[in-house]
Amino acid sequence: MLDIHRNPAESLRERYERVRATSLALITDLRPEDTVIQSMPDVSPTKWHLAHVTWFFERFVLEPCGVPRLDDEYHYLFNSYYNSVGEMHPRPQRGLISRPTLAEVLDYRAHVDEQMARVLDDGRIDDAIRDVLVLGLHHEQQHQELLLTDIKHVLSRNPLRPAARSNLETTSGAVASAYEFTSSNSGIVRIGHEGEGFCFDNERPRHDALLHPHAIGDRLVTNAEYREFIQAGAYDEPAHWLSDGWTTIRQRNWNRPLYWDEALETEFTLGGQREIDDNAPVTHVSYYEADAFARWAGYRLPTEFEWENAARNEPLHGNLLGNHAWHPLATNGSRQLIGDAWEWTSSAYAPYPGFEPLAGSLGEYNGKFMCNQMTVRGGSCATADDHIRSTYRSFFYPDARWQFLGFRLARDEHV
Repeated sequence: MLDIHRNPAESLRERYERVRATSLALITDLRPEDTVIQSMPDVSPTKWHLAHVTWFFERFVLEPCGVPRLDDEYHYLFNSYYNSVGEMHPRPQRGLISRPTLAEVLDYRAHVDEQMARVLDDGRIDDAIRDVLVLGLHHEQQHQELLLTDIKHVLSRNPLRPAARSNLETTSGAVASAYEFTSSNSGIVRIGHEGEGFCFDNERPRHDALLHPHAIGDRLVTNAEYREFIQAGAYDEPAHWLSDGWTTIRQRNWNRPLYWDEALETEFTLGGQREIDDNAPVTHVSYYEADAFARWAGYRLPTEFEWENAARNEPLHGNLLGNHAWHPLATNGSRQLIGDAWEWTSSAYAPYPGFEPLAGSLGEYNGKFMCNQMTVRGGSCATADDHIRSTYRSFFYPDARWQFLGFRLARDEHV
């Protein structure tokens, strides 16, 4: 696995230092008290994210290089789901880890960074460990996004509605174009990652997929369009909903996207409570809500194969983490296939034909989650710029809302 990324002149050590520094830059405006809270079981405290990604490097890079652990208790506290390497603290109880303190976690990061610099400089890293290190960098970039979406949920539960960063520009001033569709090719297409660049194991092997005649929306669905869905009474009409979706919205009293106020005028953002930009993509909706909107509008969600086929030649830039908006933005002329919001597809998260997980403990990274989840594509405003690919597959349970999750429409075409 070669590490081919956007800046080939950047050394592996330089990239390590850049990725690690980015994580710390995300928390500069947070208070120490903010970093401890767990607002629901799916959310992990900021402090835990910072420690967990550090544990990954210590456990899977430094230990194979002969570097001892700093603290055996950290191995229990900050393991996530790698059952093959030992027991772990229960995920729903991460908010109870008041100690180590944030300062001690930052010291832990500094210690591991110092040890990583030494093994990178003294030649102890062979090709196999180098591949794990590269995986660790992408793993940390995944947690950078989770850190932001998790702290957004945490701060949204504070009655003061504080901002994670107060100077964010969460609107672009653009006016969304009329919703149009582009017809796509049908027949057999090649799906999945190819070449020597980094990918996760769930993006392989490359294989054939059959596409039927279809057209895919030229942009994401907007807040204004979603408000029409709400005001048309769609949350009260079971005909639009999957059975599980109808049960979910009734049991949880859902009637709007996660962070919208009751008046459908403002929403909570990482910059605090802001007026809803009607032209920006709607986000923080579940698969059930995206699917219901599509049915109400007379369309459907694209499959992940249709999405990848549409995005295969798309430039890998957009409203990503490096844009520093930390919020989806309106656009006119961009197809929004990369960035802004992860896009729900109608495809269940399942292995590709011939899928083989990574060997050893890291085989737990993706494969064991291929059950009862839906595939999302495209990255979001919190996805690192050099982390996204058109073949990238992420996944969430269909009731998930706290991530930057949006959608576009598709339709069948008859020949």
